[in-house]
Amino acid sequence: MHIRVTLLAAARSSSVLDVRFDDDRPLDDAGRLEVLRTAPELAPLASAELRYCSPTVRCRQTCDALGLPVVAQPALRDCDMGRWRGSTLREVAVREPDAVDAWLADPRAAPHGGESLLSFISRVGGWLDTRPADEGDRVVAVAEPSVVRAALCYVLRVPPHAYWRVDAQPLSTVTFTGRAGEWCLSLG
Repeated sequence: MHIRVTLLAAARSSSVLDVRFDDDRPLDDAGRLEVLRTAPELAPLASAELRYCSPTVRCRQTCDALGLPVVAQPALRDCDMGRWRGSTLREVAVREPDAVDAWLADPRAAPHGGESLLSFISRVGGWLDTRPADEGDRVVAVAEPSVVRAALCYVLRVPPHAYWRVDAQPLSTVTFTGRAGEWCLSLG
């Protein structure tokens, strides 16, 4: 059975300069306006047979603004950043420079006490591989940009370090077609 899974990165909840680890803030005014402006382009997503979202506030609010009734999926949550949750990378780098270096260099490292990058990518990939669907089903999921990045790494089977080279902008989409363990990136 082949299915089609489209991931939509949630609208923004803060200035890019203020991005915090495992951030659960609501959409900001600019994010809400961006969703409304983009809604006509994203309207076809509403025809998906299965609709999911990350349990975060901004993902739920993005779905609400698009009129997408969804089921929250814990597996689509952001990477668990342990004690770094709520801090910016700059703040953590000042407090724990060696830990940040280890985290960026080794995808198995979790110096923050949370989830390693490799575990995060595997969790997101596991969610993809367990989508219940019939042949031809379409799935849409609104998730954090980090989840979109992790899914791309999983589907393309690239080394985990490629995660740092993917830029998932708010309200961008990526579509995968296939089935468990046999996914293809679908462009266009």
